[in-house]
Amino acid sequence: MAGSPPLPLSATDRDGERFLGVGHEEDDARHSEALTGAADMGYDEQFVKPEGRRGDAPARLAAITAASVFVVSTWVITFANHPTSLGLFFFHPILQSLAIGAFTYGILTLQPTSQARTKAAGLTRHQVVILAVGLPSITLGTLAIVYRKSLHESPHFTTWHGTIGIVSVAWMVVQIFIGGGSVWFGGRLFGGNPKAKQLWKYHRLSGYLLFPLFLLAAYLGGAWSNWTTNNSPYVVRLLAYTISPVVLYVAILARLRTSKMQFF
Repeated sequence: MAGSPPLPLSATDRDGERFLGVGHEEDDARHSEALTGAADMGYDEQFVKPEGRRGDAPARLAAITAASVFVVSTWVITFANHPTSLGLFFFHPILQSLAIGAFTYGILTLQPTSQARTKAAGLTRHQVVILAVGLPSITLGTLAIVYRKSLHESPHFTTWHGTIGIVSVAWMVVQIFIGGGSVWFGGRLFGGNPKAKQLWKYHRLSGYLLFPLFLLAAYLGGAWSNWTTNNSPYVVRLLAYTISPVVLYVAILARLRTSKMQFF
């Protein structure tokens, strides 16, 4: 009827208007936001390039397998030989092997990264496993054997195992100091960036030299110490403390990026 006020739309009518394209501004806005978000995600995924090289995956598997054999064998030998009677010595092989396992993961997780976002994520994982697991484990494992020798008034560092072990731990402290100082608080400890970034390649090189020193100490202690030779079969020692460390280090070197250590 002319002059009559329009009747209110029912829910069905409103749905019909949306279907016909009337009054759909809010829907368009939401749809546009969704498309923008999807586009951004596609952009990020598109520009994070694959970082693995041929041979990286088999080398990673070899490293993880070798480290696992080493750690598991050490724990089994220790727990199978009257652990409650070992006193503080019990913590030495358990914690030192755990630390080497943590160092292995810390190296593997950072090796292939080459882009800003993956480098940041890899560095975070690297620092967490080294500082939360590796450093506390090897420190406590070293203190346990040093304190035990002190209690029994035994001489310290009379074997190559002990000497190389303590040198490795001291080197590790310097390694962490330089590594942390070059990235924490924008590298302020070493004059800030980009000056502090110049230390990264030396930190990496130092790590690749320090890691086999830890493996050498583990080899000497596991393959030749009196306690291990008296409490484990030769084939187990050969596999866990001779073959596994060699395979582990070769696998680590196979994934090395020399482009990250350009000195000239």
